[in-house]
Amino acid sequence: MATQTPDVNRVVDLDGTVDERADPDLPASTVEELYRQQVLARTFDEKAVGLHRQGRIGTYAPVRGQEAAQVGAAAALTAEDFCFPTYRDHALYLGRGVPLENVVVHLLGEGNYVDGTDGPGRRTFPPTIPIATQIPHAVGVSRAADYRDDDRAALVSFGDGATSEGDFHEGLNFAGVFDAPTVFFCQNNQWAISVPRERQTASATIAQKARAYGFEGVRVDGNDVLAVYGAVSDALDAAKAGEGPRLIEAVTYRRGAHTTTDDPSQYRDDSEVERWAERDPLDRTREYLEDAHGWTAADERDLRAWADERVAEAVVAAEERTGLDVDDIFEHVYARTPQRLRRQRERVVDEPEVDR
Repeated sequence: MATQTPDVNRVVDLDGTVDERADPDLPASTVEELYRQQVLARTFDEKAVGLHRQGRIGTYAPVRGQEAAQVGAAAALTAEDFCFPTYRDHALYLGRGVPLENVVVHLLGEGNYVDGTDGPGRRTFPPTIPIATQIPHAVGVSRAADYRDDDRAALVSFGDGATSEGDFHEGLNFAGVFDAPTVFFCQNNQWAISVPRERQTASATIAQKARAYGFEGVRVDGNDVLAVYGAVSDALDAAKAGEGPRLIEAVTYRRGAHTTTDDPSQYRDDSEVERWAERDPLDRTREYLEDAHGWTAADERDLRAWADERVAEAVVAAEERTGLDVDDIFEHVYARTPQRLRRQRERVVDEPEVDR
């Protein structure tokens, strides 16, 4: 296995130059869809920050700067693959077909993103707030799929801070030992709240940590949606072919606050944010579209107008909901509901409101 270096794999360089050898050469319609999802996520992100300031949603984790990483990863998954996102993965959920309204409803405290979207064949899981706890879950689900000879893999998304948690190491170790078809997708956004990446680990890269567990690690430019798509596609194909797990480090940057209750100016310099703003993932995708597929200023205006309208509609629809039925708290707890929960359910649902 080759020694990892700080270099990252790219398709579109920082100056807009395209590496034709690495270019997946996707149809124009596909690249346009990747860009459309990034613009929608960015537009929603800006709206959500405002909604929190108005007291209309709860604490929000901004996604600005990480759109390409999430959209590219989602696009590589098939409908049958499993996906375990984390709490900042709004764009990943959109890429998995979760309605934007559901994302808003979750932020209103009325749902968990995937309510009613996947039915009994659920493949995309609700977000996890405790750091890294979704990693062993993904390994277990992918291992079960392997036992059944299903042609499926699991992708689990997490931040660089999660690599300091025991769940990360336990999950990677188990996956390496049993060749579980798991793709570990680390969005290295450089900061775990106020702790920089260099305080998280003495390793030169996060990707190289995979070597300790006996499988490959790949470092990719997380602001290059085509590079992310290619890296995740290759990893999923390898996992399904019985080649075991893979760790992908998508190098990106969290340009906003950790959450809307955080003040990043207290622990990082504005100059750092400005440097990463020059690597904006939306700019990179748009430049590729302009050069390769003739994207125009009119196309851009139409897309931005559509995104504004779509976000406004989703917020209105979410706020018009009357709330969850109390019966919903019993859903998705057990595959086969035990008798004691059935009795509780009967009492809660059947008794008058005054008796609860």
